[in-house]
Amino acid sequence: MKIIFPTRVRRAFSLIEVMIAIGIFFLATFAILGLISSALANARRLQRPMVDASALLSQMSLTNKLVEGTYSGNLGDALGRAYADYRWTGEIIEVGSNKLFQADFIIQPARGGNEVISRVTTLFYRPQSDPGSLDGGNFIHK
Repeated sequence: MKIIFPTRVRRAFSLIEVMIAIGIFFLATFAILGLISSALANARRLQRPMVDASALLSQMSLTNKLVEGTYSGNLGDALGRAYADYRWTGEIIEVGSNKLFQADFIIQPARGGNEVISRVTTLFYRPQSDPGSLDGGNFIHK
């Protein structure tokens, strides 16, 4: 009688299983690299100051008198050195003969380009202001 020993069957991964595993590995790796890349971009973006033209209007709201005209300047002079790379332009016009003024302000890069970074418009009622163009008064254009 012949004794037959059970042979061990070596089981290995097939080529398709290895390729699928490598594909999943690379997919996960690229997803992690994408997250790291976006996190670094967000960190860089946080280092630049947020620029909003409403800060100029808040300073304008502190005055009791407005004079019609076009004004401009460096944003760093108004808000601090961190904003020195931006310039602002504003126009104040009387829109109602009852001392109702419209203030339009835009912020642009100080060097090159006319890209508008921020724009804001609001109305101010300033009864103590000098007569505007609708009231027959003189106004200043700078």
